Amino acid sequence: MPSNPPMDLPIMEDRKPTLLDNVEHHDLRLIPGHAAAWGDAVNQVRVYPNEFAEVQREYPIFFRKDAQGSVYAVALLGFDRDENLFLDGNGWNARYVPAERARGPFLLGFREGVDGDTPMVLIDPAHPRLSRTEGIPLFLPHGGNAPLLEQHIQILQALHNGLTINDDVFGAWIDAGLLAPVKVDIQINDDTGYDIPDLFSINAEALAHLDGAVLAGLNARGYLGLAFQVLTSLANVQQLISLKSRKLQGA
Repeated sequence: MPSNPPMDLPIMEDRKPTLLDNVEHHDLRLIPGHAAAWGDAVNQVRVYPNEFAEVQREYPIFFRKDAQGSVYAVALLGFDRDENLFLDGNGWNARYVPAERARGPFLLGFREGVDGDTPMVLIDPAHPRLSRTEGIPLFLPHGGNAPLLEQHIQILQALHNGLTINDDVFGAWIDAGLLAPVKVDIQINDDTGYDIPDLFSINAEALAHLDGAVLAGLNARGYLGLAFQVLTSLANVQQLISLKSRKLQGA
């Protein structure tokens, strides 16, 4: 079975984020929706433990390691490079869009102060979804945040919260021996198959045989339920196969 190309995470171009300001950007608008032209044609997207409950209903969750050996989670969206099987001419067809893609051109920054770090909303000024003439306003006529901007601020806060607990959750799983390499061989039809390398998942057997004290510790921190959500999500691989099969039949 042939191996598919290395799977990609979206990479932001080397552009300096700008602080969002209701004076300088009073007329800034956000073009809604998702499209390949806006960077949504990716075959995986990073996800965080605090969104696993939503992610596992739509996408299979796997784990990878970065160049430094740190573990991160991804939702699998497709099999070929730049393939998002949930994306079509009408947008992103799923009940939940992972926060990394839902945030659009917004980023969360922090300013140091005597009372601690103050969160700030930043924008990627060259992002194609930002416009002065098209889309939905980010600010109200008198300068307050419009509902759309408030929604994206909540998404940024969720991302920040996810990053905060990310290493602790995965570290606890590693200490408990729950993360293990997994071989993912996908056969779409007689002519098309994929061997997806370098993935990890929760080892169901190790989870079933956890020591009582370790099990209780994971449960007390909420990490046990998250592990089961990961295992539940793997059933969505079949959904991806069905989507890919329909795509090939319609090609």
